[in-house]
Amino acid sequence: MFEKVLIANRGEVALRIHRACKEMGIKTVAVHSEADADAMHVRLADEAVCIGPARSTDSYLNKSAIISAALITGADAIHPGFGFLSENADFADMVELHGITFIGPSSEQMRTMGDKVAAREAAIQSGLPVVPGSPALESVEDAVKWGAKIGYPVIIKASAGGGGKGMKQAYNEEEVKTAFTMAKAEAKAAFSNDVVYMEKYLQKPRHIEIQILADKHGNVVHLGERDCSIQRNHQKVLEETHSPALNEQQREEIGEIARKAMEKIGYYNAGTIEFLFEEGKFYFIEMNTRLQVEHPITEAITGIDIVREQIRIASGAALGYTQKDIKFAGHAIECRINAEDPETFIPCAGKITDWHAPGGLGVRVDSAIYSGYSIPPYYDSMIAKLIVYGKTRNACLMRLRRALEEFVIGGTKTTIPLQQEIISQPEFIDGNYNIHWLEKHMAETKKK
Repeated sequence: MFEKVLIANRGEVALRIHRACKEMGIKTVAVHSEADADAMHVRLADEAVCIGPARSTDSYLNKSAIISAALITGADAIHPGFGFLSENADFADMVELHGITFIGPSSEQMRTMGDKVAAREAAIQSGLPVVPGSPALESVEDAVKWGAKIGYPVIIKASAGGGGKGMKQAYNEEEVKTAFTMAKAEAKAAFSNDVVYMEKYLQKPRHIEIQILADKHGNVVHLGERDCSIQRNHQKVLEETHSPALNEQQREEIGEIARKAMEKIGYYNAGTIEFLFEEGKFYFIEMNTRLQVEHPITEAITGIDIVREQIRIASGAALGYTQKDIKFAGHAIECRINAEDPETFIPCAGKITDWHAPGGLGVRVDSAIYSGYSIPPYYDSMIAKLIVYGKTRNACLMRLRRALEEFVIGGTKTTIPLQQEIISQPEFIDGNYNIHWLEKHMAETKKK
């Protein structure tokens, strides 16, 4: 097992990794920008190294600075968390080249699954069902040809994309010409890669993802599904497990399909396979070769510490259990709490004047915030995750309602009111929603 792990991230995920390491008897190294000198993960880590100015490009995305920090402190592994360099294959290669273990999959697997066109082909080869779509589009004429072949509406996506960037819908031939040009330009600006492709645009799908754990010895398990359909601008807002849209047979079927696919390609470490689900059918859309923001709800219903397993797998340990050993119990929901205006979604940096996290049975808060902390304006606005567990979905919703009422964050606006609004709606209570539901609900609310 590793003696010292460098955490190449910030905020709540850095603290989450630190806690897993300490429970395993592993020392931690925090890296931080100048703006994060007072961050909680910096305060709690065994060692801390400043790696640059506030801007991410000068600090958390500075590969050389992070590896230098690992070498100076004698860290024998690096955990990238999520975001930043977590799916950067070149960084993984650099880490391994310096004799340090990258806590994640191989760089080859990251490159394949990180390129959405290549990932689509890999999915087809491994037996995953996919949305009808195209290869990489070469020109406007190519886009028009594939639009006619697939059938409108369609969506054009950036091959290197994520977070909703480089995604444009088209409902006819004229729109697809504009969408192609805009998607390529946006992809180039966001990812320095303007390759785009096309898929059939499903009308009312659910966003369902399967959590995978796989070791380096060929053992693969899935930890069930998460429903991530409550979204705004392709960004997840709330997640739950199990999905109220699936029956037991569908759940077992897609879990086993995903497990066998990862077994076939020889994948290892944690990974998440994402699907769209509509009219009883699953369609692969992408794979994330890293820890997911919403991993705690899976931990809640399985009792498996996913970050701990990531570290064990990276060290060469076997899983120690098979699929039949995985037991699912209860229901869990996660609310992402952002420092944003709940109506305009404008980020709100500032000093935290009051802080009270909810507690009690079945309530977990993942956050690096504390009273007196100043939220820097340079990074993602998510400041906390509220994870609530109950024996049933209804019990979970009642507990979540209480926990949100109890949550106090002073000094900044947050999206807590939005979360309260979502869980009070009859459609959500009934589990009757899709990926367009939240934006539609918000638009209708503004009209009133």
